[in-house]
Amino acid sequence: MTMLNILGITRFIQLGPLSLAIGVLPYPLTFLCTDLICELYGKARANFMVTLGLGLNFFILGVLYLGQLIPAVSPDAMPPWQVLQLAESVSLPNGSSVSGSVELYELIYATTTGAVFASMMAYIAAQYCDVQLFHFWKRVTKGKHLWIRNNFSTMLSQLVDSFMVVLVTFGAAFLAGDFTVRALIVLMFSNYAFKFIIAALDTGPLYLAVYQLRKYMHLQEGELAVPTPLNT
Repeated sequence: MTMLNILGITRFIQLGPLSLAIGVLPYPLTFLCTDLICELYGKARANFMVTLGLGLNFFILGVLYLGQLIPAVSPDAMPPWQVLQLAESVSLPNGSSVSGSVELYELIYATTTGAVFASMMAYIAAQYCDVQLFHFWKRVTKGKHLWIRNNFSTMLSQLVDSFMVVLVTFGAAFLAGDFTVRALIVLMFSNYAFKFIIAALDTGPLYLAVYQLRKYMHLQEGELAVPTPLNT
């Protein structure tokens, strides 16, 4: 997840009718992992994993910031790919622009730090929402129908994630006039449509994973693999 946050908006791809940032492709798998932890270890352990993910994001931001603070080597020692020559001014997601001679790292830093921050906000909101909704539907269905809590929790929480991450990432660029309302809507819709489809398709793998892991950990139906205090 942390690597995807760095690569997130470095490339946009066209997947059929959907326009997606490359970081979106494997991101729905994080919701599958959260649902697996919810089902096998309970809410407390799932929330702990989400918090750990947030800590890793802060660590990545710290590394990026440190890399920006440390001075670069002298120009004669720079490898040829370290400095880019831009033919024209390039607008960045944070609303600023660069032109002429620019370090590759500065360009990556400018495009990824805002995306990582946006991803962190969306991640926290969506993942905690996913955990809460998963256990809500588990109570409603009295522990039955795994597909209901998997799909309804993931699809609703990913709606929060999709809209929030696009708004925070490209909000400054939109206010600066570099992004249109139509472009924002296309990205939001594409983001959510892709995650919605993956959420529907991962139901089978989730059932298989839960079955195999319960067997491997010698757990009965409904039994959790953690001591009682963590189940609350």
